[in-house]
Amino acid sequence: MTTLSSRAGTKGVPRAARERQVLAAATEEFGRHGYEATTVAAVAARVGVTKPLVHQYFGGKQDLYLACLVPVGDRLLGAIRAAMADHDTPAPSTPLRVLRALFTALDGRREAWFVLYDPSLPPDSEAAHRAAHYRDAIDDLAATGTAELLHAAGTGDPLDADALKYAWRGLCTALVRWWINHPDQSAEAMTGRCARLLGAARTAFTDGDGDGDDRT
Repeated sequence: MTTLSSRAGTKGVPRAARERQVLAAATEEFGRHGYEATTVAAVAARVGVTKPLVHQYFGGKQDLYLACLVPVGDRLLGAIRAAMADHDTPAPSTPLRVLRALFTALDGRREAWFVLYDPSLPPDSEAAHRAAHYRDAIDDLAATGTAELLHAAGTGDPLDADALKYAWRGLCTALVRWWINHPDQSAEAMTGRCARLLGAARTAFTDGDGDGDDRT
């Protein structure tokens, strides 16, 4: 049976609603400032509650981080898996499907990407290990996608695939960072922009195929 204390919130706000507010604020704080620079007090101040209340709901700072990380990691991982599994003929290319899935999953919570990709996590901590678990799973999907892409292009060099995997992660991170700095851009607008950019890059590289060093 749910007790009164587990249902009760603060200032007339139900506990479940207050927890969502805390998690939203904490996700943004961790994403913007990183684990090391984020404090429970700053999260509490943003929500308008006390620091002890946040501790009561979520425990310490690492517990609060994990409460933010798990839904972020699950959402991103699920979105990427679904995008890569969508092989319907009318669907766009796999890279564009993945980008569209990322933007859609992050819409309204763009800083969440940097909760997962946070270089300030304490080494060997549970937070670092859990974040690495999600990053490794996403990297595995990226490795599969890049290998398939290169195989379709007639390239089977595993080092090429590995290099492209790292380049892809950097591209995703750079695009999300740009998106954060342009809050007026919707997920759909970002998808369209990426389609144009990928098309332009494909044209640029293709046009260069004939510029070999055959001059004498």
